[in-house]
Amino acid sequence: MLDESKFDVHLKLWALRIPRELCKVATRILNGYLLDKARIKPITEDPTCEKNRYVILSDKVQNPDLSDIPDNKLDELKGSCKIEVVPYSLTLGYSYWGADHVLKQILPPGVEVPSSFETIVKYSVYVILFFFCHIAHLNIHEELLPHKDVIAKVIYDKNYPRIKTVVNKVGTITNEFRVPKFEILAGQNDMVTEVKQYGATFKLDYGLVYWNSRLEHEHMRLVSQFRAGETICDMFAGIGPFAIPAAQKGCVVYANDLNPDSTRYLKINAEINKVDDLVRAYNMDARNFISQLMAVPDSEIKTEPDVPQCRTCEEDEIQVNEESKSENGRQTVEVKEVPDNVTSNLECARGSSRKADASVCAVKRSSSNCQEVNGIADGTGTSGRRKGGTNKRMRGSDISNAKTWEHVDHVIMNLPASALQFLDAFRGIIKRKYWKGSLPWIHCYCFMRANETQEFIVSEAESALNASIQDPIFHRVRDVAPNKAMFCLSFRLPEACFNEDNTDTIIHSAAGE
Repeated sequence: MLDESKFDVHLKLWALRIPRELCKVATRILNGYLLDKARIKPITEDPTCEKNRYVILSDKVQNPDLSDIPDNKLDELKGSCKIEVVPYSLTLGYSYWGADHVLKQILPPGVEVPSSFETIVKYSVYVILFFFCHIAHLNIHEELLPHKDVIAKVIYDKNYPRIKTVVNKVGTITNEFRVPKFEILAGQNDMVTEVKQYGATFKLDYGLVYWNSRLEHEHMRLVSQFRAGETICDMFAGIGPFAIPAAQKGCVVYANDLNPDSTRYLKINAEINKVDDLVRAYNMDARNFISQLMAVPDSEIKTEPDVPQCRTCEEDEIQVNEESKSENGRQTVEVKEVPDNVTSNLECARGSSRKADASVCAVKRSSSNCQEVNGIADGTGTSGRRKGGTNKRMRGSDISNAKTWEHVDHVIMNLPASALQFLDAFRGIIKRKYWKGSLPWIHCYCFMRANETQEFIVSEAESALNASIQDPIFHRVRDVAPNKAMFCLSFRLPEACFNEDNTDTIIHSAAGE
């Protein structure tokens, strides 16, 4: 264990005994000749008399005759009061020194020690630290594993009570949920914590879900491109670092994650941040998720006998203005082109006179593997369980009425290790005859090594899509290793990904038949 006495430093100093009411005067006169140590005041009580104080002098004042202090300063001080020079002993122990000083004494010579306890960005560092509220996450290099308990104790001692748990990542990430394994080295066995990012609060169990605070700026960069009323699809949502801020901005968000614990905390975070009426959570494979969102429900096919082919994303966007008319007991739909400035709200394209109720427009999904925030499983929607004003109820209706097979604005694919491989899910997934407006923006995160180029990444994406990408946009997110960086590749989904099949089995219903 750590022998704290080894860090004791004993100082032999001189002090002046003066009346306590003259401390301010003495401090002004002796400026530059007083003890200058962090967190130690140069004035302390006189143990022999409460009316006096000790003014502790700097270690550069080594002579009791005070010859190291200029005569004019001494004369001014003596003119104010009678002074007495006394010896003063000071011990700087383990509790005084910061973690960096202590670790330098513990770790082998030549090892670089973190200078702060935020996030370590240098790759030569043997001990990497990340702070998550009360949890300190260490990545201890193999050479220092024999010292792991002592290192953890130092981190714990020097940051308590802000830090209450110190953990070390064990091995490499091998599970399908990309969640590392940890061993608790010091403090409480408590991995549940909360973090805050740009006005949003995220609750999580650090041992069960993935979280990376270093992506905070990237979360906000991407969300800043979204507009209120847009529909966002997050295929690898985690606990919601993209989904929650997007919903706070007024977007309708469909968020999925394969990890059931991530989905559970996504729901919790949506409620904590009061956006559960705009976030629908799913727990399923990403390919199945996007496939179900883009699938046209049977109810829509049956109630839309005459659905026009939409215009391409290179043409002007159109809005469907539906009017119910009764002709011989049969319902018809009239489609008109209207100015683009009316099309920004998803509500405009829904039509209040459809024969089918809006609630049946939700995507069909298996209740065994798809969990939703809004109480669908028990038959209650958001408006049925949430109290609030008219505005909240209106927001809640946005997600229950949104038709993802008709339009999605953005798709987020934040799984840089393999997101490119999931792009094949978009081949022929969108039916042109039902789609309205431009195809969605795809934001696909990936890793790029030093020997790879942007052209190579684009070719990988095009190969997965089986389509050519026009005007790809690359954003460098961060360096993850000396020869490896994380990027975000953004592009408009190519029209070659459209499903051109117009053969739907449509059932026409007429009164009296």
